[in-house]
Amino acid sequence: MDVYRSPNIGMFVKCNDKFLLIPKGLASTKASKLSSFLGVKPVGASISGLRLIGPLVIMNNKGVMVSRLTEDEEIEEIKKETDLPVERLPTKYTSIGNLIVANDNGAIVSEILSNQVVKIVEDVLDVQVEMMSIASYYQVGSMAVATNLGVVVHPRASETEVKRIHDVLKVDAEPSTVNNGVPYVASGIIANSKNAVVGSLTNGPELLILSRILKV
Repeated sequence: MDVYRSPNIGMFVKCNDKFLLIPKGLASTKASKLSSFLGVKPVGASISGLRLIGPLVIMNNKGVMVSRLTEDEEIEEIKKETDLPVERLPTKYTSIGNLIVANDNGAIVSEILSNQVVKIVEDVLDVQVEMMSIASYYQVGSMAVATNLGVVVHPRASETEVKRIHDVLKVDAEPSTVNNGVPYVASGIIANSKNAVVGSLTNGPELLILSRILKV
């Protein structure tokens, strides 16, 4: 699937097992199709007026964390529609979605974040948190996509890193690519425990691997 004519669908949309945060103004047919595939309620949202929700949001089924750029009314709208705690992450880094990956069992955060930020992630998402890099990158949120059934990881992640990801998130983790070879898997995957949607350039072998990893 494409969103805004782009196969990088993970840049625009974020979901958990109950809700799908979509940019306000996204075509209703596209929003309906995505929410139907994933078995969730669509929630129109924006972050600082932007439609790039993916890099600016972290969520699991227990809470939502948003970029410090998020307006008060935007936070209130998400709270009202999801009935989840929604908090800004107090860090100078705005693209927090690129720095954290989480499911309901745990979270992996970038080593560039402070211990104060780690504590807030623990509190809002109600999970154990570990700091690490993946494939020598600190942007761990770009390098992995996690659900409560599996984790897709950057293809250059080491065996030690894959095992550590498995230990923290408590589900099987395996490497793959998306959109015909793109290693930054979060850019092209929207997934929860019910289903997964991938960018339109994703090839047959990738679809098979991703389906196996995410168990959908």
